[in-house]
Amino acid sequence: MKITSFTVRLVRQSAEAWYAPRPIPEGATPHFDFPLVSLETDEGITGYTMEYCPLGQGPGTAHQLRDIFAADFIGQDPLNHEAIWQTLRGKQRHLYNVTPCLWSALDIALWDIKGKVTGLSIAKLLGGYRDKVPAYATCPPQSITTVEEVAEQVAMKKAAGYSGVKLQLSGGSALDIPRLRKAREIVGEGYPLMVDSSAVLTFEDALRIGHALDELEYEWFEEPIPDAYILQLKKLAEDIRTPVLAGETVSLFELPHYLTEGQIDLARGDVHHKGGVTGLSKALGLCEMLGYELEIHTAATPLLDVANLQVACGLRGSRFVESHHDMFRFGLKGDPLRVHEDGCQHAPEGPGLGVEIDWDWMDNHTIDVLTA
Repeated sequence: MKITSFTVRLVRQSAEAWYAPRPIPEGATPHFDFPLVSLETDEGITGYTMEYCPLGQGPGTAHQLRDIFAADFIGQDPLNHEAIWQTLRGKQRHLYNVTPCLWSALDIALWDIKGKVTGLSIAKLLGGYRDKVPAYATCPPQSITTVEEVAEQVAMKKAAGYSGVKLQLSGGSALDIPRLRKAREIVGEGYPLMVDSSAVLTFEDALRIGHALDELEYEWFEEPIPDAYILQLKKLAEDIRTPVLAGETVSLFELPHYLTEGQIDLARGDVHHKGGVTGLSKALGLCEMLGYELEIHTAATPLLDVANLQVACGLRGSRFVESHHDMFRFGLKGDPLRVHEDGCQHAPEGPGLGVEIDWDWMDNHTIDVLTA
């Protein structure tokens, strides 16, 4: 089997849903253009993947995917995904202006092909650890600017059946601690709550919030300060009881440095940041050997999040999966990323990614096609 073509189409979504109920801010990107990649083979099997694009990088990413990487795929046997992955890893050495995230997404299309060849889902190919994962809802930051909005959003997410709720708050301790308290008041004791500060806090402010989280019994404190501040992360993890969750933005090969000396309590990763299905599998294995859990992060892109779910079901190591805004569940038939009555996302059972793309929807939202 050989890959015979590499196609990238740009699929456009309006940004209105992301910012609702408020208007799109002045100067913000008015739409998200998602690169959808198709790898066709000489045996009529096609693998699919998608790229992330909320800040206007969609068209540029589409050209980079084709111009930089198509030659590494065409003519290759897609079942040799480890060999291709290692080639891309080696190529990264001189891709100074491109992060590993770009080629990480392409690995998913290879696993989609492998699953279709074998008739097995990616979760089954990885080992079939389970068939569903508890899902928590993330409240987009623009929907929880006030204490009242926190109360409304958290109550709504809990009532919808999610297994937990995560707040995205980055206003600092004076603004955020009252909102964190309100969320706990609304859901009561024992219900899983998390907070993500998007790496914008000072150490001192993170420490104040961390002590409040200890009192409020939050599940974790995510990205309190930038991942690069490794010594401060270690100090924070030592000073508070709430687990510090970090490492989201570091590559697979940087992750061990965050684990070997206790710089963090929980690791973060997903198929986009950690090298596709292949790389995230390696990251989960690393964490298991060192006694860490790796919580799988959303990729805010439907096919990437399906891949995250498949890995979360195939291997042990992630307590939850993250369910973000509904706008990132587009273009797939049957809504495979929905949360079921048991508070879980269930892995699609079909081969590969296990999903059926709604090509009518995709065609109606395609604005450009690049081929190689």
